[in-house]
Amino acid sequence: MQDDNLSEFKAKDQNIVENKALNIWEALIPVICLMGLLAYNIFFVEGQEWLGGYTNQIILLMGGAIAAGVGFFNKVSLSVMIKEIWENLRSVFVPIVILFLVGALAGTWLVSGIIPAMVYYGLQVLSPEIFLPASVIIAAIISIATGSSWTTSATVGIALIGIGSALGINPGMIAGAVISGAYFGDKMSPLSDTTNLAPAMAGTDLFTHIRYMTFTTVPTIIITLIVFTIISMNIDTTGSADISGLLASIKNTFNITPLLFIVPGVVIGLILLKTKPLLALLTGVVLAAIFAFIFQPEVLESLNASKFGAVTNAVLTDTNIATDNEKLNKLFSSGGMNGMLWTIYLICCAMVFGGIMDAIGALSRITNALLSVATTVFGLFASTVISCLGLNAIASDQYLALVIPGKMFKKAYEDKGLAPENLSRTLEDSGTVTSVLIPWNTCGAYQSGVLGVGVAEYFVYAIFNWLSPFTTLLFAALNIKIRQITSK
Repeated sequence: MQDDNLSEFKAKDQNIVENKALNIWEALIPVICLMGLLAYNIFFVEGQEWLGGYTNQIILLMGGAIAAGVGFFNKVSLSVMIKEIWENLRSVFVPIVILFLVGALAGTWLVSGIIPAMVYYGLQVLSPEIFLPASVIIAAIISIATGSSWTTSATVGIALIGIGSALGINPGMIAGAVISGAYFGDKMSPLSDTTNLAPAMAGTDLFTHIRYMTFTTVPTIIITLIVFTIISMNIDTTGSADISGLLASIKNTFNITPLLFIVPGVVIGLILLKTKPLLALLTGVVLAAIFAFIFQPEVLESLNASKFGAVTNAVLTDTNIATDNEKLNKLFSSGGMNGMLWTIYLICCAMVFGGIMDAIGALSRITNALLSVATTVFGLFASTVISCLGLNAIASDQYLALVIPGKMFKKAYEDKGLAPENLSRTLEDSGTVTSVLIPWNTCGAYQSGVLGVGVAEYFVYAIFNWLSPFTTLLFAALNIKIRQITSK
């Protein structure tokens, strides 16, 4: 789910490097330094720009340099580190291309009137009282159908952020609701690559894995819906009183027609038909550009003397469409492909750090240390959860947070007489869904970049994501639905 159907990274084929000379304290040095630098930037630097606008990227590279120093001390060659970095960077090539296309999609969907139309009709259907739980459900349905939380955020997620913002709802709340629903659907969809990867690593089959996940996943999403319902009933919004004014402003600026929904309909249809995401998104960009010429000629003329130039700018750079409503002016803006660069740089720097950590054997050493203290059944579950959470932060990649613990803990679960679906479920409950909570993880960087909401803003509202590890640990502690290996 870096996400599902969006990456060609074959995680289960990745080699995990072991370095017998590396001790646990040496393995933890880069992690401690990285976390310390990030914590300093978050808590002690105003505006979180200690080293400029790319502070997080620089800190990740500093962490990688420290890891490389540990590696050189243990006689790990530079060529080995470069090889692992290259493998990591190569693995995220497709997601990076998709990020560029998402930026282009946002720009063309804006100038063509698609996003304004979604906001226009959505304002009339989704009231503040039901908006957040409705967002969870809508995102869950789309994600189950597509098998991808990334695609869900790039389509209905962007629209829901726009509608909710116009209603005066906190964008962090909206993003949390979208992400909660998207990751629930992604996790339960047989089309999701992480949902296929987890049982493959644990040694069980796909549908046994999905059925077994329902025991922890359904209660978690029910709690999430209840919380969002309570929040929706009690939020103080500013948009409900002036919806008529917002609708008039949108109508005066854009040519609003239901025909604009043909484009998102085609994109979602292509995804459901299992078309390559790159092709589906590119189709969405091209169709939106054509629709911009057909339906929004006045908008294009207001942006540039050349209509073609206006569309090109929407694809590549910043676009700001002025209306007579200040709230809409902020909403109807896009950074195009250029707006995705910060996120792309973050992903690349995270891959450098994760690659060096893997090359020097630090990842396997930390996981083995956790495995050595798992003497009870609950301890084994807890070690798996901690390992997945730690690898999401250290390796900055969701796949590695499934692959490494899956490989390391598989025999331990067998030795305890536990069925493999216990491991596959725990991998998903703690590895898949928490990746989006780490700002420098590929998933956290993607979601915050696409939705335009920082991880710190949506973290507390991504209820399903941070609650899932606690649910799986509760089930383990109370011995609920902990299946034993059946003797044949």
